[in-house]
Amino acid sequence: MIFRPPADRRVSLALQGGGAHGAFTWGVLDALLEDGRVEFDGISGTSAGAMNAVVFADGMVRGGREGAREALAKFWDAVGNAVPFDLSMGGDAENGGLAPGIRMMLYWARQFSPQQLNPFDINPLRDIISAQIDFERLREKSALKLFIAATNANTGRLRLFTTREMSVQALLASGCLPSIHHTIEIDGEPYWDGAYSANPAVFPLLYDCAASNIMLVLLSPMLHGATPRTAEEIRARSLDLAFSTNFLREMRSIAHAREYASRSVLPLGRLERRLKRVHFHLVEADELLSQLAAETRLTTSLAFLHMLRDQGRDHAAAWLSRHYTKLGKRSSLNVRDAFY
Repeated sequence: MIFRPPADRRVSLALQGGGAHGAFTWGVLDALLEDGRVEFDGISGTSAGAMNAVVFADGMVRGGREGAREALAKFWDAVGNAVPFDLSMGGDAENGGLAPGIRMMLYWARQFSPQQLNPFDINPLRDIISAQIDFERLREKSALKLFIAATNANTGRLRLFTTREMSVQALLASGCLPSIHHTIEIDGEPYWDGAYSANPAVFPLLYDCAASNIMLVLLSPMLHGATPRTAEEIRARSLDLAFSTNFLREMRSIAHAREYASRSVLPLGRLERRLKRVHFHLVEADELLSQLAAETRLTTSLAFLHMLRDQGRDHAAAWLSRHYTKLGKRSSLNVRDAFY
């Protein structure tokens, strides 16, 4: 009888940013944790994806799978309760509509800098993650390999913060929208949102992780809707493209490199062997997220966040039902067709 090693059920996760739409990723992670069959190796995350990644890792250290589920729920519920009541009134909360008070804040954010509008650097997100995440324990005890993306505001270069470098400032840097938040300084260097340089970075999951499966959890639609016409639509689409171009370019490069390695007649090196044996998987919700206005990324009502969480859970459950048996054996995503 021929011995066949058991399939590798370990997964490394690539979690895209997308503001409040990150609650969809919360649902995906919650379903994977509840299912219990998937093991986790590394997580690369940007902005909201970084928040999910670090909260997930801290919860795992605190209490395993159930600890991670509880930590994610606590974090997103805190986000949903962080907006002052008078600002949250009046919007279509369940469908992601912004309240008039928040719309006014966004208008003034286009006219003035964060230093002018918010001189005391009030940031509810800082308070939430400072209160919930034990960064010292995370750095010392987490077995997960974390790669949190931020962008150097002066050079445009990607900076990846690893598990041993994790801090409140590193996490805030990954989600620092410069029109809304004060620039984050770390070791004398200024950082903005990681989505400007990688949303998310996939290469560390190839180079620094052992899992043979990489799962992409995407929040930016692969195909956008109608061509934008109004000034506001053009502004929103421009930001969408700026936040996804580097990721699309990286995935195209990976697809090209995998194809090149598969055609090689020469002995393969370490990278080529890794490219050939890694399997890619995708959980996304194009049909839902492509219908939501760009402004819904800033909607933090609990009703809206919970709707996205439930959608994420449903999509992850559907993926597990259709593709779980492929883990460690073959890809459920054709990278060339999707990104080439």
